[in-house]
Amino acid sequence: MLRNAFEPWHLILIIAVLVLLFGSKKLPDMARGLGRSMRILKSEAKALKDDRATEPAEAPRAESAARH
Repeated sequence: MLRNAFEPWHLILIIAVLVLLFGSKKLPDMARGLGRSMRILKSEAKALKDDRATEPAEAPRAESAARH
């Protein structure tokens, strides 16, 4: 259904609108901030995944203690 959602001319149009709205001086700063945010999100997701990987080993002991 959305097989051809974004064609190259769509991306060019989006970039042109962004340049007109924000100006060429603010775009690099915005991209840098977005990159930092993505790195933080990725590291937090990895930490959460690592926490979940270690959690099942600890969870059964807590459940068995709660049942008795």
